[in-house]
Amino acid sequence: MKVYTLLFITILFSTGIYSQEFFETKKTPNTVTKHNISYQDDYSWLENMRSEEVNHWVDKQNEFTNNHLLEVSKTYSLVSKIKEYDTRTTYSLPNKKGKYFYAGYRKDKKKPASLYFMKSLDDEPVEIVNPNKIYPEKNVTLSGYFPSKNSSNLAYKISIDGSDKQEIRFVDLFKNKDLDDVLKNVKFSGVSWNKDRGVFYKQNGNKDFFAQDSTFKLFYHKLGDVQDADELIFDATKSGNSFSFFTSINKLFLIETNKIDGLKNYYFSDLENDNFKLNKFIENDDSNFEFINYYKGRVYFTSKKMNWGDVRSFDIQDRRDEKTVIPQIYTHLLEQTFFSDDYLICKYKTLGKYYIIFYDYNGKLIRKITVPDGMDIEFMNFDKETKDFYFGVHSYTLPFRNFKVNIETGKEQPFYSLANPPKPTLFPLNYFETKNITYKSRDNVDIPITIIHKKGLLFDGNNPTLLEAYGGFGVVSSPNYDTGLLYFLEKGGVFAYAEIRGGGEKGEKWHEDGMGLKKMNCFNDFIDATEYLIKEKYTSPNKLAITGASQGGLLVGVAITKRPDLFKVAIPKVGAFDMAIFKKYTAGKYWLQEYGNVDNEKDYNYLLGYSPYHNVKEEANYPTTLIITSENDDRVPPLHSYKFAAELQNRTAQKNPIYLKTTKKAGHYGDSSTYEKRLNEKAEFYSFLMYHLNQ
Repeated sequence: MKVYTLLFITILFSTGIYSQEFFETKKTPNTVTKHNISYQDDYSWLENMRSEEVNHWVDKQNEFTNNHLLEVSKTYSLVSKIKEYDTRTTYSLPNKKGKYFYAGYRKDKKKPASLYFMKSLDDEPVEIVNPNKIYPEKNVTLSGYFPSKNSSNLAYKISIDGSDKQEIRFVDLFKNKDLDDVLKNVKFSGVSWNKDRGVFYKQNGNKDFFAQDSTFKLFYHKLGDVQDADELIFDATKSGNSFSFFTSINKLFLIETNKIDGLKNYYFSDLENDNFKLNKFIENDDSNFEFINYYKGRVYFTSKKMNWGDVRSFDIQDRRDEKTVIPQIYTHLLEQTFFSDDYLICKYKTLGKYYIIFYDYNGKLIRKITVPDGMDIEFMNFDKETKDFYFGVHSYTLPFRNFKVNIETGKEQPFYSLANPPKPTLFPLNYFETKNITYKSRDNVDIPITIIHKKGLLFDGNNPTLLEAYGGFGVVSSPNYDTGLLYFLEKGGVFAYAEIRGGGEKGEKWHEDGMGLKKMNCFNDFIDATEYLIKEKYTSPNKLAITGASQGGLLVGVAITKRPDLFKVAIPKVGAFDMAIFKKYTAGKYWLQEYGNVDNEKDYNYLLGYSPYHNVKEEANYPTTLIITSENDDRVPPLHSYKFAAELQNRTAQKNPIYLKTTKKAGHYGDSSTYEKRLNEKAEFYSFLMYHLNQ
């Protein structure tokens, strides 16, 4: 009888139609001791992400998850509806960089988007980069493009199979011809031109794909040379410091951040010749100002002393010659600053409102451009000859609508082109209601939250609801139009986005109050948002789902391990869940300011207090969970998701299913290389959500 039972379970396991309790992961007890604290890590073997054993385990998990998603699709098949919504969606204008306009288009929905350029917005787009022709057999996407000073050449970056380690290639725009130059092992790097002669870039030295990041070198590549001949400009290998760089007018700027105390050194090099000597003009700066631009001999920056953001400048030869150009506007976040020959263009955000102000270089207000509440405004381009400013507006429920306004006359009108013809809206403008309000955290702080639902929806606690947040690294959230979300809302769902501490929505202090030894504020704010939604009868614990990606994935992991009683469904994406080891891998060493350093005893104790992997309780039944990761994620390696899934699954108290989906040949942003793949990912997410919230 025992043999028959074992055979039956084995058959169920191999065919993938087994129930949750049959999915077991082997335990290999490993005692970890640090700072006199010991714990047992049963799944450290899953950290060997490229091993045959782990790959086999991942394949079995995917088989289990995909079989369930197939069953879900029989009840909720969203692909055709989302595709219909997509075909009726309008998009933003092409982006002007240098002399020309650029946009990505897909001729074939089964292949990656190509890059096109136009000399004017009314021109027929011309294809200049087709990633599929470079690597036909790989998942390859265009990740950035950078025209030279006179727009004679274009540098562009491509990502292969989702990795953050990328390639830079070049095209002659005058001849529409690929150049032979190829720069490999480029990571966490922009591309900055030295006029039309060559580019500066960062090169990564990692041999092991998931090892701690080693992007320490800045190189200069002269067009026509081989990469081995590139000149080393800056090397932080010995110090281990991080750095950023950019070119402006005729100078290269480099900002070095000390890995221990965060103090910054600022350098510049003149680009009049090819002798790139770096001159230090500020040393060990602790004000941590944000360098915006260099213009006519002056450095323009935002002072961290002004919480909401201002614009100041100083003479590059005299740091003491500091002037306030545009003072901060209290409670209005200065989100972005753009420069033209005559204007400083500032984008502001306050509670549910966005607007842009044109200033002259003396700080005089020239024109203010406002949009309806709940609509984001996106800078497209400014024509200095006609003084026309092109911009787009969009929201969670309305796709891009493009406009132009003349800065001198104030005349504003919709703008359409061959590539962006007018289309009717999917729903009447008042079909959905958007509320930009606040709720009180447990420590009596006002937390902004956006809540969206169909107009007239009854609030009786029975509405399927999705709550999302990020809450880290000072990131400022903004509305993201999503046709999958649109379908969810149309079917009676409620969507909420909480601007919790740790983000940057209310300035630098908002970030500081949700980082390091205050990180629990971020997680508590998120949990408090769920309790607010339940108290106000938007939903109930049996109808509430939460999601988030990257830092937001960690957020979801903490929420369900702290308060599993509040949620029906959780979908964390590419999150870090083992906070005891995050520093060991890939980009983790750059997160010490945000989370703390495990080598510091106080930080380590604090991290273990909320680390999702270490806070799974044997007796708890956690919500139905779909953990999403990618096999080539070298930002937040998939080991975090592997270990968290195994820990959640392998407990007798766990009755709700725990699913793990690992996307193949993809990185931190999933697989969006083709329209079909992106469509399927979106459909799977919302199908899973609606299936389990409506059970």
